Amino acid sequence: MADNQNEDIEKQKGKLNVKPPKINIYWVYGIIAVILLGMQFIGFKPASVPISWEKFNAEMLQTHEVEKLEVVNSKTVEVYIKKDKLTDEKYKTVAKTNINTANEGPHYYFNILSPDDFSKKLDAAQQTFAEADRVSVYPVERANWGDWVGIVLPIIVIIGLWLFVMRRVAGGMGGGGGQIFNFGKSKATLFDKNTKVNVTFNDVAGLDEAKEEVMEIVDFLKNPKKYTALGGKIPKGVLLVGSPGTGKTLLAKAMAGEAQVPFFSISGSDFVELFVGIGASRVRDLFKQAREKAPCVIFMDEIDAIGRARGRNVMQGGNDERENTLNALLVEMDGFATDAGVIILAATNRPDVLDPALMRPGRFDRQISIDKPDIVGREQIFKVHVKNVKTPKDIDVKGLAEQTPGFVGADIANVCNEAALIAARRGKKEVELADFQDAIDRVIGGLEKKNKIISPEEKKIVAYHEAGHAICGWFLEHADPLVKVSIIPRGVAALGYAQYNPKEQYLYTTEQMQDMLCMTLGGRAAEEISFGRISTGAQNDLEKITKMTYAMITIYGMNDKIGNISYYDPNNEYGFTKPYSEETAKMIDQEVRKLIDEMYVRTKKILIEHREQLESLAQELLKKEVLFMVDLERLIGKRQWEIKQPPIVEAPKEEMEEKKTETVAESAQQTKIEWNAKLDPPLA
Repeated sequence: MADNQNEDIEKQKGKLNVKPPKINIYWVYGIIAVILLGMQFIGFKPASVPISWEKFNAEMLQTHEVEKLEVVNSKTVEVYIKKDKLTDEKYKTVAKTNINTANEGPHYYFNILSPDDFSKKLDAAQQTFAEADRVSVYPVERANWGDWVGIVLPIIVIIGLWLFVMRRVAGGMGGGGGQIFNFGKSKATLFDKNTKVNVTFNDVAGLDEAKEEVMEIVDFLKNPKKYTALGGKIPKGVLLVGSPGTGKTLLAKAMAGEAQVPFFSISGSDFVELFVGIGASRVRDLFKQAREKAPCVIFMDEIDAIGRARGRNVMQGGNDERENTLNALLVEMDGFATDAGVIILAATNRPDVLDPALMRPGRFDRQISIDKPDIVGREQIFKVHVKNVKTPKDIDVKGLAEQTPGFVGADIANVCNEAALIAARRGKKEVELADFQDAIDRVIGGLEKKNKIISPEEKKIVAYHEAGHAICGWFLEHADPLVKVSIIPRGVAALGYAQYNPKEQYLYTTEQMQDMLCMTLGGRAAEEISFGRISTGAQNDLEKITKMTYAMITIYGMNDKIGNISYYDPNNEYGFTKPYSEETAKMIDQEVRKLIDEMYVRTKKILIEHREQLESLAQELLKKEVLFMVDLERLIGKRQWEIKQPPIVEAPKEEMEEKKTETVAESAQQTKIEWNAKLDPPLA
């Protein structure tokens, strides 16, 4: 019983605590407007019909059917018909009001020039009437509400619209620059402890070094005394530099999820506005908010939108708004105290265009380079994304990492998503390895064009073209080993493609570059050898070798005649002028043509020597359309040159240090033996 009473009491309290519904002021405005409109167009007064004096005199006055007349404001005469006459057919239209009730009058009205003129006309019309039959006339002064409503209603509507607009533009602080009076407000999105960010450092894979740097910054914010006690200073800015899709923004999201401090996120383009001075005002407002919530982090994505080097666009003239915004950013970054606890985290994929003043220590103290992941990093990224996909337990993640050289995190995420879609399209319950391979093909070569009709002659040309690439890569020492070759049309214009497995390296020798040129020219050379003519299928290959050859000669200094000179100009310091003479330009063109011709002759020589393997590989491609490395080993034997991938499993640090010490000792001993052999007498 006590429990029931308590429940009843709680229910009564709940009923008492129920807040009444809020009244929206706009509904009140709407109701008032409807009432006014109703008064104007429907009205509460009875309906009256205009009539002429002649008709009134002939059909109503002379027949003694008029009860009384009222002269309103000396302008209008209102006619009241006797009640017993309203049942006549001719008064049918005025007998009822517009709400279907008995019309008390007035029933008709007509305008007059003046009361005196009307009095004379009425006396003349009633000259023969007896005194009892004469119609009574009453002067009336009445306010014309219809005229007032016609004047006041538009004013009320205008004032209402003005109040509505002003409420909209003045309200909504979250809208920031979207409001007319808040253009100068920051548009940054605030993530604090009340905002849940689901991304953590566990979701970031393949970026171990960059993750350590960012995790240290998080530790700065959580335990600043740990570093300031030793005389260190918290860095003011950290710049994330890397190719598109490498995970810069993801790393910032993870920092927002792990930092447990206010985190402002904004894009560089949010500072760019049509009006002058808005960008600089937003920068100042952003840092003002950040100082109020310090310690905190400000993340600026795509900072190159406002951080471009000043003075580049001198020809445009005038005062550049972007430069004003950059100046405000430079002042704010170097204007607050180091112990304020505000750290700037920025990301860009174009560090070469940033202003040097922005990159100096004291503003961006650290620059974290986020490169494309190697095979170990790709395997880690695959493991992160495969968790969200239903796959067999024995899925070969290492093999997928080997088949995706040059892929960044965004590409790998796209591959996993495409694989899941392909498996679902095929009605599978799990995403298998074949689905991942098809997804990789789609990402690399584009969508498979099953409905693209190719003539047998064109298909044969494509088969020999791709076979030429494969043969050259198979028999050249420094060429990348082949993974797959296909003649299935993909993408917009790709009639076939060959996929290779390049080794993880950062430096290339002249011999390696030359082998790559020969492998790229293999398709064009195979067409000429097999058919005695060439086609347009080598367009992409020719573009690659042209860029590669010019880079070898003008950038990397891999030419004896040009010498060890690099004309690389990443910052476009030379502008439209070239840093060499016309004679040198002519020499460069000659050396490029000479190198390409030599490599083409070498490529044709390789294909002629292995003509039989070229024919067998092309015929097998025409039958199966897709060949793998196993098929090539079966047709033309194992590849002579083996390119070993770096091991994925790293040795323990202690073992690595021991091996390093042993290697250094062995190297020193070998050097000592070599020098002893040269010296006479030898050293002890």
